[in-house]
Amino acid sequence: MKKTTVVSLVAVVLAISCFGVVASAKEYLSGIEWAEPEMVDPGTAQKAPADAVVLFDGTDMSQFNGADKWIVADGAVTAGPGAVQSKAEFGDCQLHIEWATATEVKGDGQGRSNSGVFLMGKYEVQVLDSYENRTYFDGQCGAIYKQHPPLVNVCRKPGEWQSYDIIWKAPRFDGDGKLLSPAFITILHNGVLIQNHFQLEGDTPYTRAPEYKAHGERGPISLQFHGNPVRYRNIWVREVKELENRRIHEPKIR
Repeated sequence: MKKTTVVSLVAVVLAISCFGVVASAKEYLSGIEWAEPEMVDPGTAQKAPADAVVLFDGTDMSQFNGADKWIVADGAVTAGPGAVQSKAEFGDCQLHIEWATATEVKGDGQGRSNSGVFLMGKYEVQVLDSYENRTYFDGQCGAIYKQHPPLVNVCRKPGEWQSYDIIWKAPRFDGDGKLLSPAFITILHNGVLIQNHFQLEGDTPYTRAPEYKAHGERGPISLQFHGNPVRYRNIWVREVKELENRRIHEPKIR
């Protein structure tokens, strides 16, 4: 055996004898005592998680206002005249919604299966048939309207069902209406990340630049009718509660 090998083995033995094995190293403990996370049935592709608020299960639009002319058939609802708003209001939340553009392709650009999903009734995620259909990129499918294009275009063919899974962090305002923190949004389109914790510049109007105007901590989920027969199904929302609210015991400040 070479001399260098012997020296190396001796060094390892000495290290173990002096400091012990790695498994015996002192564990770091934060000192925070957390409440146990709630057990929630995650549901299935056809069934919402147990703690979700179901806004549309394919039977009726009773959870929305203004949906008198939206037609429910075959487990889906087709957009009709009038923007609809959920009766329930939400702040920070996870929204799941499935939608399908028209099977028969008519029009182009913004005139092809145009609709939108609005968080708090003010902040729009664009719904559009962007399969082989070019338009301005911050107005194509998956865009935060007039603010930020999707990272990628993962639109399915016309008529096929698609999904949005949206994580929404609502803006905060103080008592005088001053913005304390902006809104953030993360979106998976058909399971693919297309908006990565994007910070919104404000609301999403068509006729002016975005701006924040003070509003309540909660607002409705709104669906837009833009003259096109877009279909929706399987709409549910989960409220998101921060872990800071579940601290039982804080460590003492040293």
